[in-house]
Amino acid sequence: MELIDELLKDAEERMRKSVESSRGELATVRTGRASPHLLDRIAVEYYGSQTPLKQLANVAASDARLLTVTPFDRGSIGEIEKAIQDSDVGLTPSNDGNVIRLQIPELTEERRREMVKVVHGVAEEGRVAIRNIRRDTMSDLRDLKKEGEAGEDDERRAEATLQKQTDEAIAEIDDLLKGKEEEILEV
Repeated sequence: MELIDELLKDAEERMRKSVESSRGELATVRTGRASPHLLDRIAVEYYGSQTPLKQLANVAASDARLLTVTPFDRGSIGEIEKAIQDSDVGLTPSNDGNVIRLQIPELTEERRREMVKVVHGVAEEGRVAIRNIRRDTMSDLRDLKKEGEAGEDDERRAEATLQKQTDEAIAEIDDLLKGKEEEILEV
């Protein structure tokens, strides 16, 4: 059935986007290592509008414990520094007029446990989003059956396929979570 295939394809696409969104969120959670992705969520007040940091500066991990932020426009260094300080990344910027340096401190055991809780929360949000997509698609499949546009066998097959897609997406999120957890707990 064409309608069912379309519904399943749409669900798969939405699940893939949810997994990618979770991957992006997990990348912004701080571990003991310097990663330019730590600053992905930071927006800077630039000429009256909120602008993503990566559009205003080059962010690089010059070594395992140091991030450097090199603004494209030197005049924006103060705003960038303020945005980093006001953000939730917990890093203190220092600048020499040209480059902002961010030392990544060693994570304490307690801080690592907190970070693990944060990544578990991010992963759970991803799982919930995927289950919501499954629920919506199941509802659409039942509506098709009710309206007589799909037979019971077609609906059952589609539900089995949908469940398989759901299980694969959730397994992918679980793998991402496991990797991130190991990265955080690694000393």
